[in-house]
Amino acid sequence: MDAIRITGGVPLSGEIVIGGAKNAALPLMAATLLTDKPLTLINMPELVDITTMSNLLRQHGARIDQSALAPDARLGEAGTTGRSMTLTTARITSVTAPYDLVRRMRASVLVLGPLLARMGEAKVSLPGGCAIGTRPVDLHLKALESLGAKIQLKEGYIHATAPGGLKGANVVFPKVTVGGTENLLMAAALAAGDTVLENAAREPEIGNLADCLNAMGAKITGIGSGTLRISGVQTLHGARVAVIPDRIETGTYAIAGAITRGRITLKGTRFDLLEAVFSAMRQAGVSIEPVPGGVVVAAENGLTGVDVMTEPYPGFPTDLQAQWMALMATADGASMITETIFENRFMHVPELTRFGADVNVHGASAIIRGRKNLSGAPVMATDLRASSSLILAGLAAEGETLVNRIYHLDRGYERLEEKLGACGARIERIVGA
Repeated sequence: MDAIRITGGVPLSGEIVIGGAKNAALPLMAATLLTDKPLTLINMPELVDITTMSNLLRQHGARIDQSALAPDARLGEAGTTGRSMTLTTARITSVTAPYDLVRRMRASVLVLGPLLARMGEAKVSLPGGCAIGTRPVDLHLKALESLGAKIQLKEGYIHATAPGGLKGANVVFPKVTVGGTENLLMAAALAAGDTVLENAAREPEIGNLADCLNAMGAKITGIGSGTLRISGVQTLHGARVAVIPDRIETGTYAIAGAITRGRITLKGTRFDLLEAVFSAMRQAGVSIEPVPGGVVVAAENGLTGVDVMTEPYPGFPTDLQAQWMALMATADGASMITETIFENRFMHVPELTRFGADVNVHGASAIIRGRKNLSGAPVMATDLRASSSLILAGLAAEGETLVNRIYHLDRGYERLEEKLGACGARIERIVGA
């Protein structure tokens, strides 16, 4: 199993190109199941989760063709970088999403809505993913039932049928659900009549999917708000769509610049995707300046502790909570993080304390008392975002850090050690450690 070794204490300096958003790319890929025409996605990241979704879609009948930009390409079409991918699902060959594939990634459940809408039937294994909370799919299922689906749970699978076809309805989510909103958007696009989704998630990745569906011929309004209106159509066609920049990768590398008291330029990203995070960073004393095609982050002076609470977009994202904790562990004074999204998302705390971080958890909140110096240590990653928080702590710590179980990282960060190394970090991957 691979590990990452870091010798910390080096202020980062240079440029990092931000890739396409994993959490946008996955539902966009699932949208291929809605049409028999080609769907081309540009700015696709190279990640394990993308490979997992590709394998799942292939067994449903999708043909997937990929191409990379030329080696010297920096920022290409529409300010993007990375691969393009064309998915064509001329015929659905299976409506079953098997356990062996779905268990590896929670986003696999996003095939449920498209399969049900196009085929009137879907059999999807209950999903897996990072062990950061229960994250039940009951909100997805109840909403699909509102559109006329019949749902049974047996033998670890969701059996969904729509013998009379899906029909538009008013759906009110009792709590905000990103995956549920995405599943319902895709299902309602082919449902008969009009659908209204109330208390819908507002994340930029939702907007990316809605824009994609509209480019395919769907009729969706209210994009970016908590109320989405979908007028169902009989068929969708192909389209060419760019994946938005990854705001979690952006935030992680912005924190990397700050925690090392360095100065880096993040290229190919958008300031508006992370306004809550950048506001908190500025309060802490970090300089954040939007520039054409990116953001400049500098923290050449001391930082001050700032309290944050995770919330659905446009609030502070739960996917940056662990990284923020690492930053606050190096700031002056005390700070508090309150986690409102996932109940098990403080599993990184014992590992951060191995660096000397002073963190105490009280229920859904963590109190961090900043220290001037962290010390390198051997640590073990517990989930994707926790992995990156340990990398960040290692970059700031004095001495050597060894981060074990980094297979989580490869699910969400593309060439992390290469990008950080180009900015001066002393970091290397140890294969088979």
